[in-house]
Amino acid sequence: MNAAGTVNATRNAKNEEVAAMESTVAKAAHAFLIDYKGLTVPAVTDLRRQIKSANSEYVVVKNTLALRAIEGKPLGSLKEHFTGMTGIAYSTKDVVALAKVLHTFGKTNPNLKVKAALLDGKPVAAKELETLANLPSRLELVSRLLGLMQSPMRRLVTVLSAPHRNIAATLAAISLQKSKSTEHAA
Repeated sequence: MNAAGTVNATRNAKNEEVAAMESTVAKAAHAFLIDYKGLTVPAVTDLRRQIKSANSEYVVVKNTLALRAIEGKPLGSLKEHFTGMTGIAYSTKDVVALAKVLHTFGKTNPNLKVKAALLDGKPVAAKELETLANLPSRLELVSRLLGLMQSPMRRLVTVLSAPHRNIAATLAAISLQKSKSTEHAA
């Protein structure tokens, strides 16, 4: 293979990598840029596993290729943070679960640093990670909402059934009183 063939192969590989990022990472509405400098390989592997369990993705990027991929996309608003060692943790579903994973992992691994964040396509300060991590998950919020919606119905059923219970208790008391009075009369 000649030198021109090697350059074309490399250029094609880079173009494919940019295209792959454009179809995945660049489209993400929720993302965290991470500086992973100082993390060991087992720690990064554990981070990837935890992020995956939160239905999210983690990818290490080459800054120059990432900048090409995110141009004109929401993630492009964070372009000044694409310096040094950069990993992107992103989610298309539950950003709170991802934030909790990153926050918890950051407590045990101080070398993990969040450079910047993107929430709903808007840049957010990295320090907001803790606030986001302390929010209840989507599942918790849905269950709370259902509980609130069911509460008035339960109360209505209780109020509507109270007169029937009271009548039944009154009739039982009258019956008991009559049976006692007939025993005393006899």
